[in-house]
Amino acid sequence: MGRADARRAQQGRNRRAKRKKSGIRRFFTWKKLLGTAFGICLLGILGFIGLYMSVDIPEANADVNLQSNVYKYADGSIMARTGKVNREKVSINKIPKEVQHAFVAAENKTFYDDSGVDLKGTARGILNTVLGRGKQGGSTITQQYVKNYYLTQEQTVSRKLQEIVISLKVDNKLTKDQILEGYVNTSFYGRNAFGIQAAAQAYYGKDVDKLNVAEGAYLASLMQAPSQYDWAVASDAGKKRVQERWNYTLDNMVEMKWLDASTRASLKFPVPIAPKPLPGREGQVGYFIDAANQELSKRGVDEQALQAGGWTITLGIDKKRQKELEQAVKEKLTSKLDPKREADRNAQLGAASVDPETGHVVAMYGGAGYTQHYRSNATRVDYQPASTFKPIILASALENKSVTQDGHPITPNTIYNGDDRRPVVGSDVPFAPENEDNVNFGDITVQKATNDSVNTVFAQMGVDVGMEKLKKTAVDLGLEGSKIVARPAMTLGSMPASPLQMAGVYATFDAHGKKVEPALVVKAVHGSDEETQLPDPIGGQIISRNTADTVTAVLRGVVHDGTAAKAMRGTNFQAAGKTGTSDDNKSAWFVGYTPKLVTAVGMFGEDMSKNGKQVTLAGTAGVPRVNGGGFPAEVWSAYTTGALGGDADAQFDLESDMGPGVTAPPAPPASGSPTPTESASSSPTPTETKPTTPTTSPTPTRTPTHTPTTTPPTTPTTPTTPTTPTTTPSGSGDGGGDGDPGDGDPPNPPR
Repeated sequence: MGRADARRAQQGRNRRAKRKKSGIRRFFTWKKLLGTAFGICLLGILGFIGLYMSVDIPEANADVNLQSNVYKYADGSIMARTGKVNREKVSINKIPKEVQHAFVAAENKTFYDDSGVDLKGTARGILNTVLGRGKQGGSTITQQYVKNYYLTQEQTVSRKLQEIVISLKVDNKLTKDQILEGYVNTSFYGRNAFGIQAAAQAYYGKDVDKLNVAEGAYLASLMQAPSQYDWAVASDAGKKRVQERWNYTLDNMVEMKWLDASTRASLKFPVPIAPKPLPGREGQVGYFIDAANQELSKRGVDEQALQAGGWTITLGIDKKRQKELEQAVKEKLTSKLDPKREADRNAQLGAASVDPETGHVVAMYGGAGYTQHYRSNATRVDYQPASTFKPIILASALENKSVTQDGHPITPNTIYNGDDRRPVVGSDVPFAPENEDNVNFGDITVQKATNDSVNTVFAQMGVDVGMEKLKKTAVDLGLEGSKIVARPAMTLGSMPASPLQMAGVYATFDAHGKKVEPALVVKAVHGSDEETQLPDPIGGQIISRNTADTVTAVLRGVVHDGTAAKAMRGTNFQAAGKTGTSDDNKSAWFVGYTPKLVTAVGMFGEDMSKNGKQVTLAGTAGVPRVNGGGFPAEVWSAYTTGALGGDADAQFDLESDMGPGVTAPPAPPASGSPTPTESASSSPTPTETKPTTPTTSPTPTRTPTHTPTTTPPTTPTTPTTPTTPTTTPSGSGDGGGDGDPGDGDPPNPPR
C-alpha cells in the first residue's frame, strides 16, 4: 500500500472515531449533566419537603420523663433519692449563666445563631454510618437534645434523617434557652447521673445553682465520654484528655467573650469528689420517705404522679436533733437490750418531736431501721396511749365548764375520791377501774391525781364531762374519731394512737390552744418550679388559751413531783408532760414538752415471730414492769436535754384564771389514804412534795367520802356503800382494745 492509501485509511479511522465520540456526547453534554444534577437536587428538595411535612415532633420517649424523687433535710442537704433513674430536672434559670455558656462552648459554639442543624457535620456522620465507622460527632446541641428527648441512641441513616427534620422543627418551635435546658437535663453524665442537677451532686456534692464556671466546664467536657472522663476511674490518658477538653471549653468561652481572659488564666482544674453510693432507705430514712409520701397523698398529691418522680421534697427533720434522738434511744434503751432475752426482742420504740411554733416534725424515730423493722413505730396507730389521754379529759372538762355530780366546777383544785375500784357515778354503763398496785388514794385534788395518774379520779371526771363531749375534744385535738368508743373505758386511753398523733395533741396545749397538726413535709416542688401548696400546720384556736395553759400548768406537776419526776432529775429547763402505761404493760408512754419542743415517746411490745402480736413489755432489759416514767421518760429527757440548745432557758408564758389551784392545794388527811402535802402557793410552778406511800387494800374499802367539791372539806364524811359494779373493773369494759369484756382484770392497770 502506498502512502496515499495509508493516509486515506487513517483518515477513515479518524472519521469513524469522531462519529462515535459525537454519539456519546449526545448523551453527556454539559447541559445534560447540569440538568441531571439540577433534577436530582430538585428531587432531593422535594423529598426533603415531603419528609419535613410528614414527620411531626413526636411525644417524648418513655425513659426521658423518668426522674428520681429527692428528699432533703431542713437545711437543704440531701437525705435520699428514690426511683429507677437518678434525674432531677431544673429550670434554666437555676443554672448559672457561665455554666450554660460552658456547655455551649464545649459542644456547639454557634448554638445561639444556628438553625439547629449542622449540615456538614451531619453529612459526615451519615457517610461514616453508611461506611460502618460507628458513632461520629458533628451534631448540634439541638440535634443531641432531639436524640435524647424524642428519639433513640441507635445509629441508622433513617434515624439521622428524622433527627435533622425534628431538629429544624424544634429550633423553630422552642427558644434557645428551652432547648439548652432540655439538653442539660436529659444528658447522661456518668455515675448514674442523668441531668445536670444529679451530676452536680454526684461530682461536686452541691446543687446546680452553686456550681462555678470551672466545675461547669468539667461537667460539659465530661459528656463526650462519661465513663472515660470520670476522674475517679479514668486512666492517666483519660485524665489527660478530659483536662485538654476542659481547657478547650474554657478557651472557647474566652473566644466567644463569655469569659474574661484574666479570669480564665486563674482557673484551676476542679478535681471532683470521690463517688458516693446513692442514699437509700437504710436506718431512719426509709421511715421518713414513707411518712412524707403518705402525708403528701393526704394533702391531695396524686400517688401515681409522686411515683413517676421529679419531686424535690424538703422535710422539717433537723439533722442535729435527729442525731440527738437516735443517740438518746441508744443510750437509754437499745444499749441495754439483750437479743437472747425474749422480752428484749419484742421491745419496740417510736418517737416524734414537733416544733410547737411551726408544727414541723423536727426529729422522728421509727424503730431499729427501715430494712430491719419495716413498720414505723412513730406513725403506727395500733397501741393504746393509756394515761397520756388523761390531760384531754381535763382539757374537755375545763373547755366545757363541766361540773361534778353535785354541780361544782371542775378545776385543778377539785377534790375527787381516788380509791381503788371506786365505781363511777352518773354513768349508764357501770365502770370501776383499778389504780396501779390497787392503791387507795382517798380524797385528792385533780392536780395530785394527775401527778400520780389516778385512774378512778379521771374515770369519774370523764363521766362528769360526758362521753360524747369528751370524744369531741379528743377528735378536735387530733385523735381519730372512728377509733374512739364513747364509753367510760375510754378515760383510760383505750383507743389506739401514734406517737406522732400524741405529739400533735400536746403541741396544741403548748401552742396555747391553737390546733397543731404535725407536718413532716415543709416544701414539695415538682419539676422546675411547680410548688405544691401545703396547709399551715398551725391552725385556729381549737380550745381556749385559758384551758390549754391550765393543762400545761397541771402537767408541770407530773414532771416535778409525779410519775416522771425521776427522769427529770438533773435537767435545767421548764417542762410539762404525762406518763402512760397500758393494760398488761403492752405499751408505755411519755409525752412531754418545753416551751419550744414537744416530743412523744412510746414503747410497744410486739412479737415479730407471731405476725406482730401485741405482747407485754414486762421483763424488758431485766425490768419487771416498764412504766412510762421509765425508759420512755428517760429517752425523752436525754433527747430534750441535747436538742434544746439555746432554747433551754425558755419559760412557759401561761395565762390561767385558775390561780393557785394549778399547784394543787392540800387535800384533807384520811385514814387509810395518803397524806398530801401539796402547797397552795400562788407560784405557777408546782412545789408539792411526794406523799408517803399510800396504804393499799386488796378489795375496795372506800367509796366517795363526799361529793367532789372545789374546796377541801374539813372532815371527811362517812362513806356510803357502793353499788356493786356489774362489769369487769379496771381496763376491761367497753373501750375496745385490751379493754374488751372478757379479758379479765389486767395484772397492771393503766396509768
